[in-house]
Amino acid sequence: MRKFLFTLLTMFALTAANAQYYGVGTSTTGRTDMFGNTTTTHRNGYGQTTGTSTTGRTDMFGNTTTTHRNGYGQSVGTSTTGQTDMFGNTTTTHRNSYGQSTGTSTTGQTDMFGNTTTTHRDSYGRVTGTSTTGSTDIFGNTTTTHRDSYGRVIGTSTTGSTDMFGNSTTKQRSNTSNTNIWTW
Repeated sequence: MRKFLFTLLTMFALTAANAQYYGVGTSTTGRTDMFGNTTTTHRNGYGQTTGTSTTGRTDMFGNTTTTHRNGYGQSVGTSTTGQTDMFGNTTTTHRNSYGQSTGTSTTGQTDMFGNTTTTHRDSYGRVTGTSTTGSTDIFGNTTTTHRDSYGRVIGTSTTGSTDMFGNSTTKQRSNTSNTNIWTW
Protein backbone atom coordinates (compact mmCIF):
# COMPACT_ATOMS: atom_id res chain seq x y z
CA MET A 1 0.00 0.00 0.00
CA ARG A 2 2.82 2.40 0.87
CA LYS A 3 4.51 1.62 -2.44
CA PHE A 4 1.29 2.29 -4.30
CA LEU A 5 0.74 5.62 -2.54
CA PHE A 6 4.36 6.65 -3.18
CA THR A 7 4.02 5.77 -6.87
CA LEU A 8 0.73 7.64 -7.10
CA LEU A 9 2.15 10.75 -5.43
CA THR A 10 5.24 10.63 -7.65
CA MET A 11 3.10 10.40 -10.78
CA PHE A 12 0.95 13.29 -9.56
CA ALA A 13 4.01 15.41 -8.83
CA LEU A 14 5.49 14.72 -12.26
CA THR A 15 2.18 15.50 -13.95
CA ALA A 16 1.80 18.73 -12.01
CA ALA A 17 5.37 19.76 -12.80
CA ASN A 18 4.92 19.10 -16.50
CA ALA A 19 1.49 20.69 -16.66
CA GLN A 20 2.96 24.18 -16.35
CA TYR A 21 4.86 23.85 -19.63
CA TYR A 22 3.56 24.37 -23.13
CA GLY A 23 5.01 22.68 -26.18
CA VAL A 24 6.46 25.44 -28.33
CA GLY A 25 7.88 23.38 -31.15
CA THR A 26 11.09 21.81 -32.34
CA SER A 27 14.34 22.78 -34.03
CA THR A 28 16.00 20.07 -36.11
CA THR A 29 19.61 20.42 -37.23
CA GLY A 30 20.78 18.35 -40.16
CA ARG A 31 24.21 17.36 -41.40
CA THR A 32 26.65 19.88 -42.83
CA ASP A 33 26.33 20.02 -46.62
CA MET A 34 29.09 19.99 -49.23
CA PHE A 35 29.40 23.77 -49.01
CA GLY A 36 29.98 23.74 -45.27
CA ASN A 37 26.51 25.00 -44.38
CA THR A 38 24.42 23.55 -41.55
CA THR A 39 20.67 24.20 -41.56
CA THR A 40 18.29 24.08 -38.61
CA THR A 41 14.57 23.85 -39.39
CA HIS A 42 12.19 25.35 -36.83
CA ARG A 43 8.64 24.03 -36.46
CA ASN A 44 5.79 25.14 -34.23
CA GLY A 45 3.75 22.91 -31.94
CA TYR A 46 1.64 21.77 -34.91
CA GLY A 47 4.67 20.67 -36.93
CA GLN A 48 4.42 23.57 -39.37
CA THR A 49 7.73 25.05 -40.53
CA THR A 50 8.14 28.57 -39.13
CA GLY A 51 11.65 29.25 -40.35
CA THR A 52 15.24 28.11 -40.78
CA SER A 53 18.66 29.09 -39.49
CA THR A 54 21.62 28.35 -41.76
CA THR A 55 25.15 28.51 -40.37
CA GLY A 56 28.01 28.89 -42.83
CA ARG A 57 31.72 28.24 -42.56
CA THR A 58 33.96 30.29 -40.30
CA ASP A 59 35.53 33.15 -42.26
CA MET A 60 39.17 34.28 -42.30
CA PHE A 61 38.54 36.54 -39.30
CA GLY A 62 37.20 33.71 -37.15
CA ASN A 63 33.56 34.81 -37.44
CA THR A 64 30.68 32.41 -38.07
CA THR A 65 27.41 33.80 -39.41
CA THR A 66 23.95 32.25 -39.15
CA THR A 67 21.23 33.53 -41.46
CA HIS A 68 17.66 33.31 -40.17
CA ARG A 69 14.69 33.02 -42.53
CA ASN A 70 10.97 32.91 -41.90
CA GLY A 71 8.54 30.30 -43.20
CA TYR A 72 8.47 32.01 -46.59
CA GLY A 73 12.24 31.93 -47.00
CA GLN A 74 12.65 35.67 -46.43
CA SER A 75 15.71 36.72 -44.42
CA VAL A 76 14.73 38.09 -41.01
CA GLY A 77 18.22 38.63 -39.67
CA THR A 78 21.63 37.21 -38.86
CA SER A 79 23.64 36.11 -35.82
CA THR A 80 27.43 36.43 -36.06
CA THR A 81 29.63 34.64 -33.54
CA GLY A 82 33.18 35.88 -33.10
CA GLN A 83 36.28 34.28 -31.64
CA THR A 84 36.57 33.46 -27.95
CA ASP A 85 38.27 36.30 -26.06
CA MET A 86 41.07 36.10 -23.51
CA PHE A 87 38.54 35.63 -20.69
CA GLY A 88 36.92 32.62 -22.34
CA ASN A 89 33.80 34.51 -23.46
CA THR A 90 32.24 34.13 -26.89
CA THR A 91 29.89 36.86 -28.15
CA THR A 92 27.22 36.56 -30.82
CA THR A 93 25.85 39.75 -32.35
CA HIS A 94 22.28 39.65 -33.64
CA ARG A 95 21.11 41.88 -36.50
CA ASN A 96 17.76 42.38 -38.16
CA SER A 97 17.12 42.19 -41.91
CA TYR A 98 18.36 45.80 -42.27
CA GLY A 99 21.69 44.99 -40.65
CA GLN A 100 20.91 46.91 -37.46
CA SER A 101 22.15 45.37 -34.23
CA THR A 102 19.29 44.09 -32.10
CA GLY A 103 21.38 42.66 -29.26
CA THR A 104 24.09 40.25 -28.21
CA SER A 105 24.44 36.86 -26.54
CA THR A 106 27.64 36.23 -24.58
CA THR A 107 28.58 32.70 -23.56
CA GLY A 108 31.05 32.28 -20.72
CA GLN A 109 33.21 29.38 -19.65
CA THR A 110 31.76 26.16 -18.29
CA ASP A 111 31.66 26.24 -14.49
CA MET A 112 32.74 23.55 -12.04
CA PHE A 113 29.27 21.96 -12.19
CA GLY A 114 29.34 21.56 -15.96
CA ASN A 115 26.94 24.44 -16.62
CA THR A 116 27.46 27.03 -19.35
CA THR A 117 25.57 30.32 -19.16
CA THR A 118 24.75 32.67 -22.02
CA THR A 119 23.73 36.24 -21.15
CA HIS A 120 21.41 38.00 -23.58
CA ARG A 121 21.41 41.79 -23.98
CA ASP A 122 19.38 44.17 -26.10
CA SER A 123 20.85 46.78 -28.43
CA TYR A 124 21.30 49.14 -25.45
CA GLY A 125 23.34 46.62 -23.50
CA ARG A 126 20.59 45.84 -20.99
CA VAL A 127 20.32 42.23 -19.83
CA THR A 128 17.12 40.64 -21.17
CA GLY A 129 17.71 37.13 -19.88
CA THR A 130 20.01 34.14 -19.61
CA SER A 131 20.21 30.61 -21.00
CA THR A 132 22.01 27.99 -18.92
CA THR A 133 23.02 24.69 -20.48
CA GLY A 134 23.74 21.77 -18.16
CA SER A 135 25.69 18.57 -18.64
CA THR A 136 24.40 15.83 -20.92
CA ASP A 137 22.40 13.24 -18.96
CA ILE A 138 22.66 9.46 -19.14
CA PHE A 139 20.08 9.37 -21.95
CA GLY A 140 22.12 11.70 -24.14
CA ASN A 141 19.84 14.71 -23.59
CA THR A 142 21.12 18.22 -22.92
CA THR A 143 18.77 20.77 -21.39
CA THR A 144 19.04 24.55 -21.55
CA THR A 145 17.00 26.58 -19.06
CA HIS A 146 15.91 30.06 -20.18
CA ARG A 147 15.32 32.84 -17.66
CA ASP A 148 14.09 36.40 -18.02
CA SER A 149 15.89 39.49 -16.71
CA TYR A 150 14.44 38.86 -13.24
CA GLY A 151 15.80 35.31 -13.09
CA ARG A 152 12.41 33.66 -13.56
CA VAL A 153 12.35 30.48 -15.64
CA ILE A 154 10.44 31.08 -18.87
CA GLY A 155 11.19 27.86 -20.72
CA THR A 156 13.54 25.03 -21.58
CA SER A 157 15.18 23.57 -24.69
CA THR A 158 16.12 19.89 -24.62
CA THR A 159 18.40 18.48 -27.31
CA GLY A 160 18.48 14.73 -27.80
CA SER A 161 21.08 12.46 -29.33
CA THR A 162 21.84 12.59 -33.05
CA ASP A 163 19.77 10.04 -34.95
CA MET A 164 20.89 7.57 -37.61
CA PHE A 165 20.38 10.19 -40.33
CA GLY A 166 22.65 12.71 -38.66
CA ASN A 167 19.79 14.91 -37.42
CA SER A 168 19.63 16.40 -33.95
CA THR A 169 16.28 17.65 -32.60
CA THR A 170 15.70 20.21 -29.85
CA LYS A 171 12.31 20.32 -28.14
CA GLN A 172 11.26 23.79 -27.01
CA ARG A 173 8.98 24.23 -24.01
CA SER A 174 7.59 27.36 -22.39
CA ASN A 175 5.93 27.87 -19.01
CA THR A 176 3.67 30.50 -20.57
CA SER A 177 1.45 30.25 -23.62
CA ASN A 178 4.16 32.02 -25.63
CA THR A 179 4.82 29.98 -28.78
CA ASN A 180 7.51 32.14 -30.33
CA ILE A 181 10.97 30.58 -29.98
CA TRP A 182 12.51 33.59 -31.70
CA THR A 183 12.06 35.58 -28.48
CA TRP A 184 14.58 33.24 -26.85
